[in-house]
Amino acid sequence: MELKFPKRFLWGAATSSHQVEGGNINDWSEWEKKNAERLARNASQKAWPDFILKSYPNPLQEENYISGGACDHYNRFNEDFDIAKSLGHNAHRFSIEWSRIEPEEGKFDEKEIEHYREVIKSLREKGMEPFVTLWHWTLPLWIRDIGGWKNKKTIGYFARYADKMAETLGGEVKFWITLNETNVYAGHSYFKGIWPPGKKSLIKYLCANHHLSRAHIAVYGSMKKMHPAAQIGVAQNMMHFTGFGAGIKNYVYNFFFLNSIRQHQDFIGINYYKSDGEAKEYSDMGWPIDAKGFSEVLKDAGRYEKPLYVLENGIADAKDDRRGNFIKEYIKAMKKAMDGGADVRGYFYWSLLDNFEWDKGFWPRFGLVEIDYKNLERKVRPSALEYAKICKENKLII
Repeated sequence: MELKFPKRFLWGAATSSHQVEGGNINDWSEWEKKNAERLARNASQKAWPDFILKSYPNPLQEENYISGGACDHYNRFNEDFDIAKSLGHNAHRFSIEWSRIEPEEGKFDEKEIEHYREVIKSLREKGMEPFVTLWHWTLPLWIRDIGGWKNKKTIGYFARYADKMAETLGGEVKFWITLNETNVYAGHSYFKGIWPPGKKSLIKYLCANHHLSRAHIAVYGSMKKMHPAAQIGVAQNMMHFTGFGAGIKNYVYNFFFLNSIRQHQDFIGINYYKSDGEAKEYSDMGWPIDAKGFSEVLKDAGRYEKPLYVLENGIADAKDDRRGNFIKEYIKAMKKAMDGGADVRGYFYWSLLDNFEWDKGFWPRFGLVEIDYKNLERKVRPSALEYAKICKENKLII
């Protein structure tokens, strides 16, 4: 049986600057240095399978929690995009690092702007549509020092940075993602207080959410004036909720932020990794594998009557013994949602490369491409070839 997709369907993978570039100086890089020892110590209290402990770096090592050179994608993006092209990708999502563009308040680094212009040019030359994220969780140190997203002034500063990107790069970019997973960021940084800035406060959580919403709306209005044909949205992490309280959880987690920007988005970007229920299989991260929940979330997102793009969907699977089937089952579930009316126009696997997974560090292996962190050698995984067949043929055979 063949599941065929629309002619101009977009297939690709995603990355984010801090997780793959290396050499970033921002609020996260500073936080890592202060917390690596604690995170390694906490990890030593858990039981880990041998295949994870035999990897480098592993969760018991402090260097696991410091991004450092990461995958050196900053210098090797052409090589990495060549790999993506060989795998049949016709689109790619990446993020611009605000801390590189504006390392000091009001001082834009033209050399770094040119770097990202080259990134976009490389994708265009290889026939891949760039999806550009303006903010993927990291902040310049000067923004951190004024309180980050809990400070109202950050709205204006972010809008100015976004305007600069639209002015200098907008002619080559159609798809813009202003903000990535505001619900995950605000929840971990302010509600739980376990990510930078580590300020556990309900008031600060609500304040940050409000300012993020205001920032998106400001950027949307400004960018549409400059580039009316631009397609602008956010990447929203979504979960499938079951059992008691599912309705309210669904509203608060999945749709509260999207509702706040309802009139200011051209598409809905969906990041999906898990449900809150039980499953027959789990990823290396312990997340349930639940393709049915993915289909339900996509159908539910149809309420906005906007195009949908799956901007992240992936699995931590160091052995690569579940990823191929994972991709097929989730794409099958996506097609079911499409047949049910969901206007899905693209799918981006997370991630193109193994990368630095925030407070978990390097040990979770999400990549279609394996990274040897000792020498940065790239190795295409067998599952990447299974996904490549789908991308190249624009269909899934089941």
